Amino acid sequence: MASLIEDESEDGGRIEPAGTPHAAAPFARLSASAMRALAAFRGFLARGRFSSLTRRIVAFNVAALFVLLTGILYLNQFREGLIDARRQSLLTQAEIIAGAIAQGATSTPDAQVIDPLSSSRIGAPPPPLETGDLVEKALPIVPETAAPILRRLVLPTQTRARLYDKDGWLILDSRQLSASGQVVAFELPPPEGAEDPGFFQGVADRIMSVLPGRDLERFREAGSQNGSMYVEVIGALSGTPSSMERVNDRGELIVSVAVPIQRYRAVLGALMLSTRGGDIDAIVRAERFAIVQVFMVALGVTILLSVVLAGTIAEPVRRLAQAAEIVRRGKNARAQIPDFTGRRDEIGELSGSLRDMTNALYSRIDAIESFAADVAHELKNPLTSLRSAIETFRLAKDDAAKQRLMQIIQDDVSRIDRLISDISNASRLDAELSREEMEDVNIVTLLETVCDLFTETGVASHARVSLEIDPGAPRERMKVKGFDMRLGQVLRNLIDNALSFSPLRGVVRVSATCGRGRIVIRVEDDGPGIPPDSVERIFDRFHTDRPDSFGKHSGLGLAISRQIVEVHGGTIRAGNRMDGDKILGASFTVDLPAAD
Repeated sequence: MASLIEDESEDGGRIEPAGTPHAAAPFARLSASAMRALAAFRGFLARGRFSSLTRRIVAFNVAALFVLLTGILYLNQFREGLIDARRQSLLTQAEIIAGAIAQGATSTPDAQVIDPLSSSRIGAPPPPLETGDLVEKALPIVPETAAPILRRLVLPTQTRARLYDKDGWLILDSRQLSASGQVVAFELPPPEGAEDPGFFQGVADRIMSVLPGRDLERFREAGSQNGSMYVEVIGALSGTPSSMERVNDRGELIVSVAVPIQRYRAVLGALMLSTRGGDIDAIVRAERFAIVQVFMVALGVTILLSVVLAGTIAEPVRRLAQAAEIVRRGKNARAQIPDFTGRRDEIGELSGSLRDMTNALYSRIDAIESFAADVAHELKNPLTSLRSAIETFRLAKDDAAKQRLMQIIQDDVSRIDRLISDISNASRLDAELSREEMEDVNIVTLLETVCDLFTETGVASHARVSLEIDPGAPRERMKVKGFDMRLGQVLRNLIDNALSFSPLRGVVRVSATCGRGRIVIRVEDDGPGIPPDSVERIFDRFHTDRPDSFGKHSGLGLAISRQIVEVHGGTIRAGNRMDGDKILGASFTVDLPAAD
């Protein structure tokens, strides 16, 4: 049979076997398993399974969950609601018991008055009452009658009841009441250091110590002292039900209420009911432990989902970084950036941007290689011609041959100089366009300036340059975002090219129209037109269809023009003006987006 331990503390009436686990034993059971889980988790991290990004995502999500848990525990209204409910139930119970005592445990005016502090007075005749003392001495509480009522109504509820007379002196204490043959036992607190609460229990106690409701008055046992040391008793003796919250030496909450015992509107005494220490705390602790259990489940789910989420972010980013590193080194064949565009999120956008950037880089590399090969080829031709002319010059015997060779040498040198200048301009074009900032360029003003330049300088002496602007488009709407110097270079190249093919007294027609957010510029001539197989090839570098002026043009003008137009987000096309099957001349069309 389990032994029973008697306790003198404010736990009155609780009967438990010795060695009963503490109410917070679930925390102790939790601590061992939690420590094992924490050790396994640390080992998992130590093995490098998580990337830095994964650890950050898990840490931030767990921190947010801890903040939520702390807020729930700190602001939880369950404890206050439980205290209020307990207070109301105690008040109701006290009023019922007080009414029963007032009706069944009060004597008539000639009844005997019992002094609870003097047992010798029990059964002695009462002193005679004066007429003026009739109301004051009337209907005293009879302990012998009140005790069974108190025992029957209070003991099953496991609350403590104290009955005071109208002067505040103790009449009855339910801790001293027991049925016949009943052993009343009380649990004693464990000896100092006898119990080790464990790590998690210690942490839980420290957390609970800072939660609301702990800054309460200490409960003091009145014993044989006057009950007026309790505020609620004073209130009840004045006719007003009162309540109070205190904590005992263990820090356990005690709720006490006191109600007046009245009959014929006279206050005969006060009944004080109080809860056992730790009753409410055990319920609150169990409720909070349930919250912690839910938190542990949520913590595990949060960590799992965070790892999965981080995996969908960190792993693709890692693969993208590895592919970018391979592209940077460029030791092997051209690496392909992983394609995550099907994700339809930021990772997919990043993957698409990196793929486009890498493809543009490879295209630029191909263009540079092709450009270098073309430059070498174009420079090699005049150098070969120059070398042959110099070697032949030493063998020439007459002045006419030497003069002819000298002219070839001068033409080849000029051709090399022109190639180097055009190649230099073409190579600097990308860098200059990337450094400059686009501005609003009025196409009408630009066309007027370029056309006047050709007319006034006499370059177009054998032909005429005409300009026609769309009359239906306001001048201020004919604007594009771009670089005026470079767009002017495009127009000069196209007009100069048209003039070079125009016959005597021919006309180079320049027109501009605006519509649907686009500005279209056309340059047309009266020349022989463009061979069908050269409509696209004329935009290739170093390509020229000028058999009668070989060496006088580098073949880079139209290639540079296309590059400039594409930087501005436009297109340039070549074609012929036709009259049925007859070619009337060449036509170049530049299509640019209008400025907003």
